[in-house]
Amino acid sequence: MSDNLQPTNVAAIDLGSNSFHMIICNLTDGKLQTIDRLKEMVRLAEGLDEDGYLDPVVQKRALECLERFGQRIRNFPPDRVSIVGTNTLRTAKNARQFIVSAEKALRHPIHIISGIEEARLIYQGVANSLGSHANKRLVMDIGGGSTEYIIGQNDVPLDKESLHMGCVTFSKRFFKHGKLSKKRFKSAVLLAEQRLEPFQQKFNHSQWDEAIGASGSLKAIRNVLHAAGWSNNGITWDGLEKLVETLFQYEHIDDVPLPELSDERRPVFVGAVAIVYATFQMLNIEQMTVSDGALREGLIHDLLGRLYNHDIRSETSRTVAEYYHVDQHHAENLKQTIDYMLNQLPCDSALYQNAEARQFLHWAAELHEIGQSIAHSGYHKHSAYIIENGDLAGFSRQDQALLAAMIKTHRKRFAKSRFKKLHSPWDRKGILMTIILRLAVLLHRNRYSQRPEFNFKLEKKHIYLNFSDHWLEQAPLTRADLEQEARYLDDANFHLNFI
Repeated sequence: MSDNLQPTNVAAIDLGSNSFHMIICNLTDGKLQTIDRLKEMVRLAEGLDEDGYLDPVVQKRALECLERFGQRIRNFPPDRVSIVGTNTLRTAKNARQFIVSAEKALRHPIHIISGIEEARLIYQGVANSLGSHANKRLVMDIGGGSTEYIIGQNDVPLDKESLHMGCVTFSKRFFKHGKLSKKRFKSAVLLAEQRLEPFQQKFNHSQWDEAIGASGSLKAIRNVLHAAGWSNNGITWDGLEKLVETLFQYEHIDDVPLPELSDERRPVFVGAVAIVYATFQMLNIEQMTVSDGALREGLIHDLLGRLYNHDIRSETSRTVAEYYHVDQHHAENLKQTIDYMLNQLPCDSALYQNAEARQFLHWAAELHEIGQSIAHSGYHKHSAYIIENGDLAGFSRQDQALLAAMIKTHRKRFAKSRFKKLHSPWDRKGILMTIILRLAVLLHRNRYSQRPEFNFKLEKKHIYLNFSDHWLEQAPLTRADLEQEARYLDDANFHLNFI
């Protein structure tokens, strides 16, 4: 990217299960400076009922917050804003309906990320806030509905896990209405230990050199310990034990004298303490430093990577393709033919100069055959399943759903219904992109021949292929394939014309 195209401001928003955070940064001379932060305790997870639906009161509270956030980023170009939803928006049964309203408030798309992707971004935020370090780090982040554990070195996460336990969900389950007791606390700790037990050896103290916390909950615990004189070096095991002994002396969280604990943090504080207490016990932690970097800082650095042609998704696509022994030469030929068609589209086309659409088509070209490592018959279905359900660094769930729909539809019957559930605008553009992918694959069925010269048009429901020098007359197999493709597309109400 040239200097005159450097972004002035970039923004990241984390729609967490406890709080919503927004950070706005300025990049000048290669240096990133935070110029604005906004945070509101929405407690989204608190609004999940027993059936997994977000109640209207919490939705209203969240949308009012997003209206305020949206005003701040209203004039930001789309490629300079990154917004993600985490645990509660991953699990709520009516999340899609809420997201539609939330996107109207923000005027920018929201991407739902997996727990593993959340862990990667958290580590990236911590690593960039601390700088390079040769030691192995354990990073822990407690959200409202999940807790992430990551071991990494320098800026590379090595092991990542996301567990279904958070300060809001634990406080709601074990300390409802702020009630405290030794029995309640022990039950919360036991459940946290059960959730962490399968990963105890992976994240044990013997596997890392220093422990770092990264979340509002861990900052709150550190501040309480420091203010009480129970620790002067982050969070310590001795300090935690003193805090827990103090909590046992009271029957309600509002009665506990903790002057450094804010009123908005207080209702979910003990749930976080139980998770930290269990973690220190299970992983044999004596001391944990608390970092300022977290998910939103990781989002900013990820966003800058995309702006400066270092998109982690492209690296992931290459890695997955290599893992499944994809024919790289064939994939490159497909990309060239895809570009050849895209470059012929008129300026009023929905895909004209759409860099994001081109990216997705390139990734689909790389990944559409990975299912052949499972079975050649129906390989496109296996490929789509892997893409939709895998942990793919950098990709949101919507990204993976779009790629999976394209790959599953790149051959055989054209099922337009697969695109209906996609995030706008891909529910429409994804269909056109898949037609281009299908034609590229068809024209490279013989993997060793060169691409023929042809004119390409895509106008509403009509596709035109005009081959030069009567090429098609000398390619009966390709003609037969195009005739079959015309029948497939006709069933989907598209009309393929070729000469």
